[in-house]
Amino acid sequence: MKLRNTCATLSIALLLAFGAFSQHAPKAADAQLLHKAEAIHQRAITLDTHVDIPGGNYDPGENSRAKCTLPKMEQGGLKGVFLAAFVGQSAQLNEQSYKAAYEAALAKFNAVHNLTEKLYPNRCALAASPADVERIAKTGKRVIMIGIENGFVIGADLSLVKKYYDLGARYITLSHNGDNQICDSANNSQHLNNGLSPFGKQVVAEMNRLGIMVDVSHIAEKSFWDVIQVAKAPIIASHSGCAALTANPRNLTDEQLKALSKNGGVIQVVALTDFLAPAARTDAIEKLRKEIGLDKFDTLPRGNRTPEQQSEYAKLNQTFRERSKEINTKYPVTITDFVNHIDHAVKVAGIDHVGIGTDFDGGGGIPGFNDDSEALNVTVELVRRGYSEKDIDKIWGGNLLRVWRQVEKRAAKK
Repeated sequence: MKLRNTCATLSIALLLAFGAFSQHAPKAADAQLLHKAEAIHQRAITLDTHVDIPGGNYDPGENSRAKCTLPKMEQGGLKGVFLAAFVGQSAQLNEQSYKAAYEAALAKFNAVHNLTEKLYPNRCALAASPADVERIAKTGKRVIMIGIENGFVIGADLSLVKKYYDLGARYITLSHNGDNQICDSANNSQHLNNGLSPFGKQVVAEMNRLGIMVDVSHIAEKSFWDVIQVAKAPIIASHSGCAALTANPRNLTDEQLKALSKNGGVIQVVALTDFLAPAARTDAIEKLRKEIGLDKFDTLPRGNRTPEQQSEYAKLNQTFRERSKEINTKYPVTITDFVNHIDHAVKVAGIDHVGIGTDFDGGGGIPGFNDDSEALNVTVELVRRGYSEKDIDKIWGGNLLRVWRQVEKRAAKK
């Protein structure tokens, strides 16, 4: 697909605005760099491993409000996305909550199948394997893949892992914000399982058996190390950052990045401000949260709150949003910070173990890479920093496809 001239024009403007080009470089060099990046971008199988499915009547064909839509993918030269069937964490781990989570997950699966089979089968298609990804990409259609965000939807029924696989799920994020029956979470953890639960170990084994990638984004560090011990195939972190650059509990430490590399896995760097921000911004935000009193809700997940507590949270959160605007202005986070995290992950884990997972429509989006139409800007910045076409191919999708193939190969041995 030939990238639109408008995309190139916007890219130059954005890159100049955010300092991706040197202020002293001649314009001819800027144009040459952009031309090289466009060619690389067009040839690469550009994949995003984490995009949330918005609620309501999901129609990404002409939905200009969403960050991930078919027109924006086409404009930005993004070949494919994993749409995440996200279900939030409940405070209760019982038959009733599991049933509700299962039904919510099925609704998300139905939305994706409706997208690819009924709404826009001439513009996109569902991929269930790396071979499907490559085949569909060659046709010019957008490649749609399915992930599950929060293993809570498995409930206590291990057979549901196969059910979700048959519906198209090719990765499962083991938890979300709060401990579940599988493992402890990086956020709002009560240390319910002290890492990966006995049932969680069965879930990982079943995912390996079927050929579903194990996703460690959102899980607690102890849970991560337990997964490293029991997983028989490479794992992924579908949307995470580097803790060495931004001290967020959702980010991976250098020790985790090294273990991920040894495992053969891949970290998909997320384009979300809180996971990319410099330490000064993180400290300022945390100070404000404590000053307002919002931090007391860190150990009180949404499902555990009374109506009065939820009302208080809403008021405090509104105050926080207003007062944090000044901090966001003082410490802006842009595509430069995003690629800084890619740089760090490459340095620590290696070029074969880094990819991209934006979390668009789930909080992701930064100046310079705020939606799919701006995907080319990432390639331009990578070219500017000296990455080769081979390296950029790996980051944009090659590494993820390699992991997926290895997970498939491991499943085939069973």
